[in-house]
Amino acid sequence: MSGTNAASGAAPCRFAHYFVICGIDTETGLEPDELAALYQWLEADRQGRDPDTAAAGENFEQSPLKRTFKSKVLAHYPENVEWNPFDQDAVNMLCMPKGLSFRTQADSREPQFHSFLITREDGSRTYGFVHTFYEEVTSPQICSAMQTLYQMHQAENPSSATPSSSSSSSMDSLASSLDEADSPSSSSCRSAACGGYDASRDTLYVSKALCLITPMPFMHACRRFLSQMHRAVTAASPPPLPLESYVHNILYEVPLPPPGRSLKFHGVYEPIVCQRPGPGELPLADFPLGQTFTLLGVENLVQLFNCTLLEMQILLYSQDYQRLMTVAEGITTLLFPFQWQHVYVPILPASLLHFLDAPVPYLMGLQSKEGTDRSKLELPQEANLCFVDIDNHCIELPEDFPQFPNKPEFIQELSEVLLRYGISPVGGAPPTSVPTTTTTTPGSVSTRHPGLKSQQALRELEDDGRNGNLGGEQLAVLELLQGNATLERLQALAKRTGVRVEALRGVGGEGEGQGGRTTVEEEELRNAKLNVQLREVFASRFTTMFADYEAFVIQSAPDLESWLTNREQMHNFDKASFLSDQPEPYLPFLSHFIETQMFATFIDNKIMSQWEEKEPLLRVFDGRIDKARLYNVRAPSLRSSNYQRCTVLKESAQAIEQRLMKIDHTAIHPHLLDMKIGQGKYEQGFFPKLQSDVLSVGPTNNNRWSNRTATAQRRKDRHRQQTEHLTLDNDLKEKYMQEARSLGKNLRQPKLSDLSPAVIAQTNWKFVEGLLKECRMKTKRMLVEKMGREAVELGHGEANITGLEENTLIASLCDLLERIWSHGLQVKQGKSALWSHLLHYQAREEKLEQQQAESPVSNGPERRKSESSIGMPSLRASVIQDMRHIQSMGEIKTDVGRARAWIRLSLEKKLLSQHLKQLLSRQALTKKLYKRYAFLRCEEEKEQFLFHLLSLNTVDYFCFTSVFTTIMIPYRAVIIPIKKLSNAMTTSNPWVCVSGELGDSGVRQITKNILEMTFDCQNLGKLTTVQLGHDNSGLLAKWLVDCVMVRNEITGHTYKFPCGRWLGKGVDDGSLERVLIGELALPNADEDFGRGCRTPDMQHSPGQTRRVSITSMGGRGYKPTSAQIQEAIGEAVNSICKHFHKPEKERGSLTILLCGEVGLVGALELFFHNGFKSARLFQKTVFVWDFVEKAVAYMESADQMGDMQETAEPLGLTCVSLCHYVSAINSSPRNIGKDGKFQLLVCLGARDRLLIQWLPLLVECPVIQRMYEESALLRDRTTVNALIAVLQTLHDFPITLEASLVKGIDL
Repeated sequence: MSGTNAASGAAPCRFAHYFVICGIDTETGLEPDELAALYQWLEADRQGRDPDTAAAGENFEQSPLKRTFKSKVLAHYPENVEWNPFDQDAVNMLCMPKGLSFRTQADSREPQFHSFLITREDGSRTYGFVHTFYEEVTSPQICSAMQTLYQMHQAENPSSATPSSSSSSSMDSLASSLDEADSPSSSSCRSAACGGYDASRDTLYVSKALCLITPMPFMHACRRFLSQMHRAVTAASPPPLPLESYVHNILYEVPLPPPGRSLKFHGVYEPIVCQRPGPGELPLADFPLGQTFTLLGVENLVQLFNCTLLEMQILLYSQDYQRLMTVAEGITTLLFPFQWQHVYVPILPASLLHFLDAPVPYLMGLQSKEGTDRSKLELPQEANLCFVDIDNHCIELPEDFPQFPNKPEFIQELSEVLLRYGISPVGGAPPTSVPTTTTTTPGSVSTRHPGLKSQQALRELEDDGRNGNLGGEQLAVLELLQGNATLERLQALAKRTGVRVEALRGVGGEGEGQGGRTTVEEEELRNAKLNVQLREVFASRFTTMFADYEAFVIQSAPDLESWLTNREQMHNFDKASFLSDQPEPYLPFLSHFIETQMFATFIDNKIMSQWEEKEPLLRVFDGRIDKARLYNVRAPSLRSSNYQRCTVLKESAQAIEQRLMKIDHTAIHPHLLDMKIGQGKYEQGFFPKLQSDVLSVGPTNNNRWSNRTATAQRRKDRHRQQTEHLTLDNDLKEKYMQEARSLGKNLRQPKLSDLSPAVIAQTNWKFVEGLLKECRMKTKRMLVEKMGREAVELGHGEANITGLEENTLIASLCDLLERIWSHGLQVKQGKSALWSHLLHYQAREEKLEQQQAESPVSNGPERRKSESSIGMPSLRASVIQDMRHIQSMGEIKTDVGRARAWIRLSLEKKLLSQHLKQLLSRQALTKKLYKRYAFLRCEEEKEQFLFHLLSLNTVDYFCFTSVFTTIMIPYRAVIIPIKKLSNAMTTSNPWVCVSGELGDSGVRQITKNILEMTFDCQNLGKLTTVQLGHDNSGLLAKWLVDCVMVRNEITGHTYKFPCGRWLGKGVDDGSLERVLIGELALPNADEDFGRGCRTPDMQHSPGQTRRVSITSMGGRGYKPTSAQIQEAIGEAVNSICKHFHKPEKERGSLTILLCGEVGLVGALELFFHNGFKSARLFQKTVFVWDFVEKAVAYMESADQMGDMQETAEPLGLTCVSLCHYVSAINSSPRNIGKDGKFQLLVCLGARDRLLIQWLPLLVECPVIQRMYEESALLRDRTTVNALIAVLQTLHDFPITLEASLVKGIDL
């Protein structure tokens, strides 16, 4: 009993947990692969055929040798390990993902190697390493069953009996996976039908798999152990010890190497060395990264890495299982210090193909059938898919995602590392099969590479893009070299295999590498060094990018329990401050990346590390950051986007080399066990039945290692129990953690064991719940960010969203909608499921429109006219109309792009929820397009989803206008005269020029007396000003205009430009042209769908909203007090300062802040109007501009008389500048009127920082006494000085004026 305890006590430190054998069960005979049948059933269901007929009966079209049959786990030792229970179905499915396959002596029977992993519920992983070989079938029942199947196949398909003429070499299908290498070699086409089977003539072989299941991915060591086990079975003489000794040794007597140490243990023929990184080094990763780079090339790999960081859906595609695993593991190890948090299935068994339907981020590997074309692969969703075709060395990327920072320099640095190891950075491995012209002897290796050095020939042998799966004879050559054999034995081997001796001599010269290491060890060392150096380059990018991340982590919870319970509501990382601290070029990538689950989990781990032990990756990463800080105190380079190269490449490679040079630990040698004699007799070519009694239990507790680890384990257990009492019950904590981690985490890997329709339905239900939760989180985040931003506009708190962040959130909403629309699709059409649905809807609606052409019916509610849009015909809310707008945009070339544009447009129009509701209201269409379990057919969830989207109507987005800046947009302009006072008619010819943040429309003539026009011009962005004027012709040339309305006909945004004044000579201020300042008109409050509930307009802060009355009533008999005027000026200046403190891209319009209703010009007009004697002398109003002109005239005349000579020099210059500006404004060809001229003077003075110099001149001027009362503000010295001080603050900012304001002014 003590023995079992020892084994179990020490077990977490064991190198391997299980040794497994899979193959054919001779008791049950040949059973068709149920999973393959299920797969056919699912495929038929997906394509809309009747699934029952598809899966019924045998598949007689395929030759039985090409069919797959059910494999079984024949044995596994030990029976069970408590902390890693044996999952029979999963292991069987992953050891033989395609089931059993049969061969005859005519087929290639090269052994294969592949790996797999199983992810458990808690996210921990177990690795499996599998060596598959062919063993002769001795059971007569199975041979005759195969014969029968073959005869039935021939009867069904008589045509297939013609002999095949294809010849192929034994090396032809090394890399192709198990059932693809079916072409018989020409030498053995004696069988009546080549590729057929005749029991009397042919020998039948079946696949068998040996598998080690280990807690850590020691890929090279496991591969060598398994290949030696296979070699022991095929060798001419029996192995030195029974095979049980070696299996027992690796299961119970070989420990895991301690961190930072190396370990040597013994296989059947040679010792095997493995090593484990130390606590400060990058975690263990034994899969050859060099091969990943060779297969894809640096450029592709960096793009794939980028897609993985941004948590897209990633599908790897290859014929070779080991390649799938190598690329998947390669990519995930490069993520350090982050970890992939979503579905991760590097080898997706055929029966789980429906999992590609998962509407969540995933990283999966799919085995391609030989000869199948990528175009035939029906993938449910591709809008956000990165498709990696490993065998053809190419990738297909999703549209429109941010690039990794400093990508060119990064690629350059990686390429240099690869070139040092002789690997081309361009990628594209050697072709998977050797051309058929090569001879079949291993000597052909030398004919293929005549010019290569012998060591490289060996490397080719090993690395040939075939994952080192060497042919039998080549293996023999290589093993002799490994065994450091003498040339005589090589020559003996040469005679036996018919290889030319010269070729072998060339290879044999370097059987031993430097320092007495064999070539294979050299190769492994080289791989390990290359691995760690490539990973260091990636890791150093993150160390640079996130060097200061700790400063932005928000530690708000007092203890772990309260943090876990409130995890959902917690704000853990100050994203806005972090982004504002980063270099500009990094922002597009970083703003996306910090929204990912992997980043959120990283920050969660950081926060939890205050209460419990640090997560290992985080510990290493923090250690590196601290080390970097030691070397440079708050590195000045952190804020710059200069590329910093990795500085630890040498040390990292040296650490590995030293561990391999000096072995730290050696495990106990395999030894004879207490076994029954005569069992498991050696029979060449057959793997014996092992004695289970000796393998089910570990050694008795007498060796130092298990003793030591058992006590250590007991110490650990005691410590764990104490900490559990101190903190939380572990199960409860795990439950909290599971809930706390949001989406995707709860489904890391599909259940491989149970595949009943009920389980599939439950999985889909999980997806539906996950999508709804994600929708709730995303809309909430968008609202909080946006409202937070507008709260800042209103003077509350700090700004915490940038346009960039807003764009990121909208892009992720588009991605979510695409995933929802592609969940449970019946038949996929086009890359965007949403756009495809919209097109179906459009086709149906247009058909209905044609049918109802006689009696038109509106689709969707008509928009009621709102008072704000007097004179504007209302725009109809129509899904189809918005689609047509998008379809007419030539800039968008793809369906995914169109769907995204349509979402942005609907969001900007506040119609997203309404449009989607309209789309889904056609239930017949939804039923036709979607399966029963699809999200869009779950009524309750769908309603909640639309409700979440409806909440976005409470905020304003300009996400369409601001992104599609180059498109042509139809605008409608309407001029609304004041009818009571003026004849609404005018005989003159009016014109308008509309300006926005992106440009202006140019002057557009308006037909007389129609007062309305539509025109197309390139997107103007948010509209800011309208210039309105007329040519003063005819008798009725005076015109009183109330306002101008302009509407963007695509987005429906209507802008109101208030005027309320005359245009005409001899009336008002004599202006024939006015610059009107606009703002977005609110839709009427009674309009439907929450469109009226809207936060106040962006530019206003509370002081300004209060003051609207002051400035607007200033000219209408209302006299504001001097305190109100001073407050108005302070607010106007304050708004301009705030404007410049925002990031450049979010500033909005400066023109509104200068000339709008509550702008600087209006406030200064009030100041100048205070105490102004504007009495009507002979019915003529005097304007402030009249005062300015008189003051300037006085200065000019004084200057001529020489009175100004005594004044200080600068004052004289100021005087000149004022006179110069006023005369430039007066001599402008524009007829902008006196108030317009004053506005222009203030704007130019603010721009050129001259206002505060001009004010004293105007105050000093004697004219002031004639035109202003004693009590006027302008005559109060203290007030004027205070005004100058306030205006002084504007000097810090570069004020630029819109072209519409300064047109025609020549300074």
